[in-house]
Amino acid sequence: MSKIKTAFFCGNCGYESAKWLGKCPSCNQWNTFVEEVIDKGTDKTDDWKSYTSEKRTQKTIALNNISTSEEKRIVTADSELNRVLGGGIVTGSIVLIAGEPGIGKSTLLLQDALQLTNVTILYISGEESESQIKMRADRLKIHHPDFYVLTETFTQSIFQEIKKLKPQLVIVDSIQTLQSNLIDSSPGSVSQIRECAAEFQRFAKETDTPVILIGHITKDGTIAGPKLLEHMVDTVLQFEGDRHYVYRILRTLKNRFGSASELGIYEMTGEGMRAVLNPSEILINQKDELLSGSAIAASMEGLRPLLIEIQALVTQSVYGTPQRTVTGFDLRRLQLLLAVLEKRGGFHFGLKDVFVNIAGGLKVEDPSIDLAVVCALLSSYEDVPLNPHVCFAGEVGLNGEIRAVNRIEQRIAEAEKLGFEKIIVSRFNKKGFDKSQYKIEVIAFAHIEEMYRYLFQ
Repeated sequence: MSKIKTAFFCGNCGYESAKWLGKCPSCNQWNTFVEEVIDKGTDKTDDWKSYTSEKRTQKTIALNNISTSEEKRIVTADSELNRVLGGGIVTGSIVLIAGEPGIGKSTLLLQDALQLTNVTILYISGEESESQIKMRADRLKIHHPDFYVLTETFTQSIFQEIKKLKPQLVIVDSIQTLQSNLIDSSPGSVSQIRECAAEFQRFAKETDTPVILIGHITKDGTIAGPKLLEHMVDTVLQFEGDRHYVYRILRTLKNRFGSASELGIYEMTGEGMRAVLNPSEILINQKDELLSGSAIAASMEGLRPLLIEIQALVTQSVYGTPQRTVTGFDLRRLQLLLAVLEKRGGFHFGLKDVFVNIAGGLKVEDPSIDLAVVCALLSSYEDVPLNPHVCFAGEVGLNGEIRAVNRIEQRIAEAEKLGFEKIIVSRFNKKGFDKSQYKIEVIAFAHIEEMYRYLFQ
């Protein structure tokens, strides 16, 4: 019997080392190495290769001789999922969907899979029993004659069932619960996640069958397992949202077959996930009276225009150090904007507590919302409400200039569709569109001082 082989793996990035290290040389994290058994010395067979009887012959081919065609996609009944995937599920692709426990990952995929008619689907569950999945399907009130459930965690047994059934779509819930006998570590370890994902990757590419993997996330919001897992798959989606709210956001982090900055919004109901087709209407709160500290930003998420509400509160600091609190916005970006207002505008925010919130639970990284954040801050600072029929689209530079943003035509068209009367943009955006084709009034400024005089004087 051969000697047992062990190795040390970084729990953050999956880096492999022959000995324990205090600091990972790959991701520079401390105390993340764990020892795992990679070979007990027993003979193993590559049983995963038995799921397909067809062998692809690999040979060298010139790039000019390779013929290309449009990717074949499985178009689902969920318009939001089609959007974030770039038009549907690409055959032969492997998709990873990650999110917090209880956020609704399994419900979303079960609902979308049950709505796929004329497609044979295998749902592999390592976390729930058949009866639990059946109860959830009954709650969704959707029936599918070719939907099959397998509660198994060993990949060799899974591929034997796949060989018999020959499904057209495979869903794995979740990748952290699977175990391969090619690796002798426990389920959920770095080596097990890497090997199980590699087996499904080989299966997807060789049989041209799409595979959707459900994954967990860590307490700091990153996808659990080695970073290599995200590199192996074709598409990475993150399902996020606050459990105390009914809205969920499906965000694209990586996509080899489409845009990597798309976003889909759902509303969780008693009968499953409902796609929100016009998210701008739910992201703008309806108020009976005008209040200071509120501004509307014309943002873009991928190719989708979104109008979101920025709320700001500026109060006199009671304690020694002024507070800076944000929800859905970058704290360092807020500090930068406050420094610009202090230096270029002469507003004394250094002695004020500042709170900024993006309504609806969104996390927005689009720099075009800078102008709306500045206006919301000035509105709360002066305690003067802004016109509710005015929205903003512009990036603010360190000199107080209002910089141009991309896709200004889509932003203006979305604001006009929702009934806004005016939109304030950068003067440097004027060359990118024709104001005469819009009914909404487009107002352009080059500096935040000009905008302040227009709004508050």
